[in-house]
Amino acid sequence: MINLLPPEQKEGILTEKKFKLLLVLEIVFLASLLSFSLLLFLVNISILNDLRVQETILQEKEKSVSLNKEFEEKLNLVNADLSFLNRFYQENTEFTQILEKIPGLLPPGIYLTDLNFAPLPKEKNAFKISLAGFCPNRETLLLLKGNLEKEAAFSEIYFPTESWLKPSDINFAISLNFKK
Repeated sequence: MINLLPPEQKEGILTEKKFKLLLVLEIVFLASLLSFSLLLFLVNISILNDLRVQETILQEKEKSVSLNKEFEEKLNLVNADLSFLNRFYQENTEFTQILEKIPGLLPPGIYLTDLNFAPLPKEKNAFKISLAGFCPNRETLLLLKGNLEKEAAFSEIYFPTESWLKPSDINFAISLNFKK
């Protein structure tokens, strides 16, 4: 094929081909740039969705941890109470001995209406005991006082003066210390 076109036209055709090639390259470049932008946009959306999911999971875990902390606090309180009760029962085994001794010391006709005890703070296995009850007469109450004084485990026996005022039908109160 022989090209008989004048050189100006040849140059115009060549310029036009170059322009078309440049236009095609620009379109391909812009299409690639647009595709890359869309791809980055999709990745961004995907990451934001994953972030929201992770935040939701984190919130649920925080709620779970806070519930576990509340449960742990309650458990620690219960353990402290049980520890206190265990220590109390181990240190205060003498109370049953008090309950065994007192009824044996009561003369016939006397009955108790109240029995209180508290550990003495500075002594181990020692208690402050308060008794209240009814006695038919002063002689029986005097017999109770004698029985308590004979018992070596009891000390500092105190009868208020009101207990001795009436000759019969006496509501009495006693305070004493018990130590084994």
